[in-house]
Amino acid sequence: MKQNQTNEDRSVRVLRVGEQVRHVLSEILQRGDVHDDVLAKHMVSITEVRMSPDLRHATVFVKPLLGKDEEVVIKALRTNTAYLQREVAHRVKMKYAARLKFLADESFDEGSHIDKLLRDPKVAQDLGDDAED
Repeated sequence: MKQNQTNEDRSVRVLRVGEQVRHVLSEILQRGDVHDDVLAKHMVSITEVRMSPDLRHATVFVKPLLGKDEEVVIKALRTNTAYLQREVAHRVKMKYAARLKFLADESFDEGSHIDKLLRDPKVAQDLGDDAED
């Protein structure tokens, strides 16, 4: 990496590369390029890719459509990690092939849980005055 690059330049690059990796993985899964029965039967969203600052590691957050068979889908992705890493390395021009780590995206579940809590009558009565403004 160039010495005169600022931290902001590096962080923008990390975000940009993460987004490129997300697009490539989404395209691979959407086109059915991975020859895996589980992945062929499930629509999988790549919700986010977080790259390490050195771009050597990528944490890939995934969510199967409707959240069905999440563990089975993640296991299938992990089984096919070597293929996916090769494809990402080929399609995203980087010095090193990033190591992919697949995790379930829990943010949707957390959001639903918070929404449910806010709708609880006991909480709603405390929020009642603010909600009317």
